[in-house]
Amino acid sequence: MALTEERVLEALRTVMDPELGKDLVSLGMVDEVRVEGGRVDLLVNLTTPACPLKGQIEADIKRALAPLGAEEVRVRFGGGVRPPERYALPGVKHVVAVASGKGGVGKSTVAANLALALSREGAKVGLLDADLYGPSQAKMFGLEGARLKVDENRRILPLEAHGIKVLSIANIVPPGQALAWRGPILHGTLKQFLQDVNWGELDYLVVDLPPGTGDVQLSLAQLTQVSGGVIVTTPQEVALIDAERAADMFRKLQVPVLGVLENMSAFLCPHCGKPTPIFGEGGGRRLAERLKTRFLGEVPLTLALRESGDRGVPVLAQDPEGLEAQAFLKAARELAAALSVQTFLPLPMA
Repeated sequence: MALTEERVLEALRTVMDPELGKDLVSLGMVDEVRVEGGRVDLLVNLTTPACPLKGQIEADIKRALAPLGAEEVRVRFGGGVRPPERYALPGVKHVVAVASGKGGVGKSTVAANLALALSREGAKVGLLDADLYGPSQAKMFGLEGARLKVDENRRILPLEAHGIKVLSIANIVPPGQALAWRGPILHGTLKQFLQDVNWGELDYLVVDLPPGTGDVQLSLAQLTQVSGGVIVTTPQEVALIDAERAADMFRKLQVPVLGVLENMSAFLCPHCGKPTPIFGEGGGRRLAERLKTRFLGEVPLTLALRESGDRGVPVLAQDPEGLEAQAFLKAARELAAALSVQTFLPLPMA
């Protein structure tokens, strides 16, 4: 039988998206099929440009088309970030909250580098520093001392560094000034940062939450639709206890927990490279299993990771090929996949 587009499409009905459990054709992912002699050219639009399963899907496609006698199969991947059914911030497809429960586990470092990793995967990304009492992102992105401006509609324009739009209270309040604010003022400030800012078109707005489970977390859930939360922890039992509380907070606020990222998984000696599990081993993975969510990966504790943040150049921008950067890129792909599954198959609204 001749090789035709119809036969190719029929064969592709046997190729399943590993995340969604449905075939590529019924999901509407096969956007273009061209057959020229024994050559097949396909355009497959995935749920996210950061899909970590491209290689597996391509192999499954070629395996499915082999019995048809195709001499060459060329697969091109496309697709953009899918927004949820409805989203509150104009132009922002997903709001992703990064939380830890406990301070000192490197949450802000993780938020900064996750935002950069998502950007490196082709997404448009903003970063909101919602840790109003202890803002870090202006320092980490080399934006200390920079002043915010407004557009013609008097909306705040975020600053930009390394391809990321960044907004932090540190660019409004003088350095070293403490904020003795109660809940209503925190709520009003966060509301302004969300609704009175010209974020433009974003695939992801990453929100760096303060430690704990307090007013800012509650306000964020009230003010906008949060697509999901990421839990940051070290492997240490003391950190895991508070990380689990942060996950419980998300669930009480009806925010899906997208995954757990274990930071400071082991100290890597800068001289010999030997890993030392200062805070224990496997805690993040065990927590993800208990929460029945994804384990986004492990990020080591290295000198480069600390120095890069202090220098105002996150490690993913400083050394994109380094071990630390690769860990964040892997985590970002897992995060993007989790969000794409959630929005591709939305839960029925109550």
